[in-house]
Amino acid sequence: MKNDLIFGIHPVLEAIASQKTFDKVFIQNGLQSENIRQLKYELHLIGVHIHYVPLEKLNRITQKNHQGVLAFISPVSFYSLEQVIPEVFETGKTPLVLVLDRLTDVRNFGAITRTAECVGVDAIVIGESMAAPVSADSMKTSAGALLNIKICKEKNLAKSIEFLKSSGLKVVCATEKTQTYLYDVSLTEPLVIVVGSEEDGISKNILELADEKVKLPMYGKTDSLNVSVACGAVLYEVIRQRM
Repeated sequence: MKNDLIFGIHPVLEAIASQKTFDKVFIQNGLQSENIRQLKYELHLIGVHIHYVPLEKLNRITQKNHQGVLAFISPVSFYSLEQVIPEVFETGKTPLVLVLDRLTDVRNFGAITRTAECVGVDAIVIGESMAAPVSADSMKTSAGALLNIKICKEKNLAKSIEFLKSSGLKVVCATEKTQTYLYDVSLTEPLVIVVGSEEDGISKNILELADEKVKLPMYGKTDSLNVSVACGAVLYEVIRQRM
């Protein structure tokens, strides 16, 4: 058993009682019992999103007696975006927020977190679903940077970006679907940087919220960069402009 995985109804209830922070909770489709209803109620009270999945998915994760319930415990606490942004402004710092749209690879997530913490990103925003797990593996890949940066897990990334825009932050999406190069855009104001999934980039509904769309110049035969490398290049251009 991984040190961030628990399974079974009562162990998960005990984790709730111990005020553990959950990264993901999976419950088998169609389960009906008093204990399951109690578990769902307790998870609802603390605002944890439940993923309902087939039995086969649970069995792929563990062959132990999971009773149709699996949970991954996060090694870090999650923060509210609505609380983080005012606090950043109050310190007099120019906010820099990173949004990861459907980025699912734990190694990319860890590498991006490490770079983001190094350059002073104030918060990383991820979705409740279709996001890399905030786990012991991501902690290791980030070289411990996850302990030193605020992670905000949000139900709806588009609404979160709308909140950031209304708070005075400019939204810059890193995408190949533009003719504008990163180096031609001002990045000195309060800023949101958005990077997308490894498979198909940034979602259409989030691209529509962009104030700027930027890309990196490419001169070789390979048509794309690894997302963590591209994200690092973007973040360091922000720092270069702000120095």
